[in-house]
Amino acid sequence: MIIRPETPSDISPIRALTEEAFRDAPHSSQTEGAIVDALRQAGALTLSLVAEREGAVIGHVAFSPVLIDGREPGWFGLGPVSVSPALQRRGTGTALIAEGLRRLERMGAKGCVVLGDPGLYRRFGFTSDHALRYGDVPPHYFQSRCWSGAPVTGEVTYHKGFEAIR
Repeated sequence: MIIRPETPSDISPIRALTEEAFRDAPHSSQTEGAIVDALRQAGALTLSLVAEREGAVIGHVAFSPVLIDGREPGWFGLGPVSVSPALQRRGTGTALIAEGLRRLERMGAKGCVVLGDPGLYRRFGFTSDHALRYGDVPPHYFQSRCWSGAPVTGEVTYHKGFEAIR
């Protein structure tokens, strides 16, 4: 498996993969593919990595900037993460997330937030022990990881690409 930045020829396979990966997910709004496209079109897809095996895109992870109390403090949101259903639970998503976080840190990101399963994201250094909020989401599902600077506090807002799809 190779993990690399997306290229223009990956756009259609990423959309198809994302739709397939979230098709039967109970927590999905079925908008994840459109969200990735909206982020890309807005120039807000800060980091977009694909996992490729034998020339086929089998996984994808997206990172985009977030605002905290309306300001841009150098923080990013992780997601969506998509893996081909036939290959889920075999390490592809883990490898994509870990590589994406390494690259974000090297790019000088101050931190990252994620909305998801605490058991999964704890492995990557995310915690719910922070003063960040995301609407009325229960705090243990909204997690953060800080690389530099003082811990931040406030209300997190994802890029408009997430909102335009609702």
